[in-house]
Amino acid sequence: MTRIIQIARSLEITRITGRVCHPTLFPCILLPHMLTQHHKPVSLSFTAFDLPLWSIVETNATLYQREPERFHLLLTEPLVQGHRQEAAVPESITTPRLLWLEISPYRVIMTMQGNGKFSYRHFWERGVYGLSRYWLQDAEVIENRQIQLRNFTRCLDLKGKGLPSHLRVEYELWSNDLQIGHYVMNVEIDL
Repeated sequence: MTRIIQIARSLEITRITGRVCHPTLFPCILLPHMLTQHHKPVSLSFTAFDLPLWSIVETNATLYQREPERFHLLLTEPLVQGHRQEAAVPESITTPRLLWLEISPYRVIMTMQGNGKFSYRHFWERGVYGLSRYWLQDAEVIENRQIQLRNFTRCLDLKGKGLPSHLRVEYELWSNDLQIGHYVMNVEIDL
């Protein structure tokens, strides 16, 4: 627990009544001593129905059970290596991305903390317009730039007995009255 508090302080995260919070990027996270945790292989895929976008990440993740139907899934996206080897790779590019999903049968919140230049948070709830926020940070500019879009969750399906084994979120992304994509995210947890 001491190590977690040290990490939290180094990231300027505050500890409040057993929770670790970051005011803009991280959701409140219960400290591990308050949770049941499971280390599992995970496959996360993202597909666009109307654009040529497709991505899949296979990695290990930690599944925390907060309550009987509420879970947190924490995973680090493996680094993507290009076909050319660069002589000097900046540190910000080699930092892996941290994905945090808060999962329940009714709502999903996904936060990605990137390499210091790009982060996002999606709030999905079945049949509801939620928010998708993207933070862009420039090395020369001290303040963060935020882009806020709306999303409409068409389908939110969580399967599994006791622990989740599959999550599917199908949603539309909107900017004002303009639809800018129809997407699906699938998460397979190998139990």
